Amino acid sequence: MPLFALICEDKPGHLATRMENRPAHLDHIKNSGVVAMAGPTLDGEGQMNGSIVVLDVADRAAAAAWAVADPYAKAGLFANVAIKEWKKVIG
Repeated sequence: MPLFALICEDKPGHLATRMENRPAHLDHIKNSGVVAMAGPTLDGEGQMNGSIVVLDVADRAAAAAWAVADPYAKAGLFANVAIKEWKKVIG
C-alpha cells in the first residue's frame, strides 16, 4: 500500500483544543491500525503547533477519510491539512 503524509497546521492560539482532544486523537491513531509514524510539530518555544502523520493506506481517499475522522479535525483544531503521497527512502 502507498504511504500518505498528513501535514497539519494548528490554528493559532488553539493549544488548549489540542490538549483537550489529545487522548481521543491518540486512541484514533492506535485503533485505526494504519499509522506508520506520527508526531507533533513544534513552534520556536517547543509548544505543539501541528501534526505530521504518515498513513499506510490503499489510496488518497482512505487517507482523507482518516484525516476527517481524526478527533483533532472534528474539534476544529487545524487551519490547514495537506495530504501528500510519500515515498519512504530511509528509516
